[in-house]
Amino acid sequence: MDDDLDQLLKGLKLKRLREIMDNELAWAEENSPSYTELLKRLFRQEYTAQQDRFLEYRIDRAMLPERWSLQTFPWVRQPTIDRPLIEQLAELDFIGRGANLVMIGPTGVGKTGLASAILLKALYQGFRGLFVKAQNLFDEMYTTLADHSSRKLLDRLLRLDLLLVDELGYLNLRPEQTNIFFKLMEERYARGRSTIITTNLDYDEWYAFLGQKEMVGALLDRLRHRCTTIRINGQSLRTPLA
Repeated sequence: MDDDLDQLLKGLKLKRLREIMDNELAWAEENSPSYTELLKRLFRQEYTAQQDRFLEYRIDRAMLPERWSLQTFPWVRQPTIDRPLIEQLAELDFIGRGANLVMIGPTGVGKTGLASAILLKALYQGFRGLFVKAQNLFDEMYTTLADHSSRKLLDRLLRLDLLLVDELGYLNLRPEQTNIFFKLMEERYARGRSTIITTNLDYDEWYAFLGQKEMVGALLDRLRHRCTTIRINGQSLRTPLA
């Protein structure tokens, strides 16, 4: 490959084509493909490489702690879970409907793993998503009060196709934090954005956790309007096998 062609590919940011061009030109000299066939062969490889880079970018931005998958989930150790329902949710139709998913159960039963696996599947399908611990989310909400950037935070979270809020539970919250959370959930509902929440609290316990009874009622009304609730009551997966 001559220098002019290399500089053109570099300027166009066709990284994969720069990597393979020498081999592809050698292949073309040997096999004499048509111009159309050669171009399709080249651009198909560049397109595939770009899609792989975009996927890695989405996964990095999503802040997933691990790349869990449903294929590796220990279903045998958690027989109370409705596996066909989980696998149906992993088809991601609920995102198109703007529906939500809430997983309720004690610590260690696999809620985070299942929810993360569904989020990862969504990222593979091109959706924008984010994994965030509830404590970290509320901390960030509180931080935005100081510099009046709450609206900026909400706008960033509203752009997500799928938001996973992990370990929603008893936290020491100020009213201002709960107000921002209510606003987030209200606006995601209005825009048809899907949210996954994992929690060890059943719905009737959210009132004591979040306070402001009327606002919690309105939150639950919107959250559960289009929602699948999964309760997991098995043993902790962190318990060593006998």
